[in-house]
Amino acid sequence: MGLRTEVKVSWCPGCGNFGILRAFEKAAERLVDEGIPRGRIVVASGIGCHGKISDYLRLPSFHVIHGRVPPFLTGLKLANPDLIAVGFVGDGDGLNEGVEHLIHAARRNTDITIFLHNNNVFGLTTGQVTATSPKGAKGKSTPYGNPENPLNPCNLMLVSGATFVARAFAGKHSQLVEIMYSAIKHRGFSFVEILQPCVSFNDFWKIREEIHDIREAESVENALKLCRDKTACGIFYRKEEETFEDAVHRINK
Repeated sequence: MGLRTEVKVSWCPGCGNFGILRAFEKAAERLVDEGIPRGRIVVASGIGCHGKISDYLRLPSFHVIHGRVPPFLTGLKLANPDLIAVGFVGDGDGLNEGVEHLIHAARRNTDITIFLHNNNVFGLTTGQVTATSPKGAKGKSTPYGNPENPLNPCNLMLVSGATFVARAFAGKHSQLVEIMYSAIKHRGFSFVEILQPCVSFNDFWKIREEIHDIREAESVENALKLCRDKTACGIFYRKEEETFEDAVHRINK
C-alpha cells in the first residue's frame, strides 16, 4: 500500500505543492524501506493551501490551527520520543501567525522537522502579502505596494539556534527528496525552506533559472552569509546538540 490516500488533490494545476508532496512521499518511503513502521511517522500541517497535504498522506496526520504546528509536535515528541514528527507550514501560517512558535522550537532544539512552503503570499485567502513577500509587492492587502521588509526564514532559524537549516526548490525533485530525507534523519530541530510557486498569485516558477547549489557551511556565520542569497539551495548548516527531549528526560530522572 502506497503513502497516498484516495482523497482528491485539490491544489491548482501547476502548484508547487505537488512537488513537495511527491518528494516527501519518496523520502518517507525510504524510511519505511529502512524498517521504520509507517505508524511512527507523524505529520502535522497548519492553515493555508499547504495544509491539505495531511489529507493526502496515509500516515498518522493532524491538521492544526494557525501557527501551532511546532508546539503541537513538541508535545507529541515529549509524550512519545520514538515518533518521527514532521510538520508542514506555510510562510503566512508559520512566519506571521506562528513565528514565535518556530523561534522557540528552534532555540530548544526540539527533535522535529519543519518544512516551510514559501510562496511569498497568502494564497488560500486570495493573495495578501506575508512576512516573506518582497518590499513593494502588490496584493489584496497592499494595492499600493508592500511597505515592509521581508523576513529571511533561513537566517531567522540559524540565529534562533536551529541545528539543521536548508533551502530547496519544489521543482528540483531529486535535491528536494535528499534534503527532506536528511532533515528527517537529523536529531534536533530541522528546518527546510521550500521555494514553492503559486500559479494564482505570483510567477515564482521564473526563479528556476536562478536557483543554484551551495556547499554546506562549517559555521553559523558562514551559513548566514550563504542564505542571504535567496536563490541559493542546499543544506546551509547542521550540527549535533542535545535535543529538548533529551534535556527534559535528563532533568526529570
